[in-house]
Amino acid sequence: MATEDRRKKDRQTPSQARAARRARRQRRKRFTRLAALSAVASIALLFIFSLFAGSLPITLGSKDAPDGPGERIASQGKTHINRTESHPPYSTVPATSGWHFDDYSAPARWDIYSEALPDEVLVHNLEHGGVGIHYDCPDGCDDLVAKLEEIASQATKVIMSPYPNLGSKIALTAWTFIDKFDEFDEERIKAFVNAHVSSPNAPEYLLR
Repeated sequence: MATEDRRKKDRQTPSQARAARRARRQRRKRFTRLAALSAVASIALLFIFSLFAGSLPITLGSKDAPDGPGERIASQGKTHINRTESHPPYSTVPATSGWHFDDYSAPARWDIYSEALPDEVLVHNLEHGGVGIHYDCPDGCDDLVAKLEEIASQATKVIMSPYPNLGSKIALTAWTFIDKFDEFDEERIKAFVNAHVSSPNAPEYLLR
């Protein structure tokens, strides 16, 4: 008898059954709406990421450390120094590794400069996976500078500047890599930039 009474108590009335069905439908609708919104949001985020990925300070994926182009130079370390400290000479001109400033000026902003920058600044940019494009034209070379600027302006993590007493007209630098030549070669420059920007060869290549 007690069992029969309990069954009667647990049995839903028609109105209760309808209310339960409505509640289940509403829960399903809410779940479907949330799933759709999440999918749309994910697609939107991926789209936004694709637009700005080129300018992000971090390189995603498994980019291999290149062994060129350019000549590989033995690392001279990555010691931070202040402006009052001296250090041994660099092994290349321009420098491709070694002692560098770690202050308000270094690393320098990725840009095109009309004045020379110290190696101690430039090396910090290379440490962050950047590429240096440098030129030396004592008698002027406006046409060459314009061509180099066009390449530099289209790339990320590139710093361009004149470099007195370079020993050649053009020099490209990356962390422990250098390429020097006298005649403008667009393909050669772009190949160096594409290979070495954010290269894992650089100690802090994930940084901007």
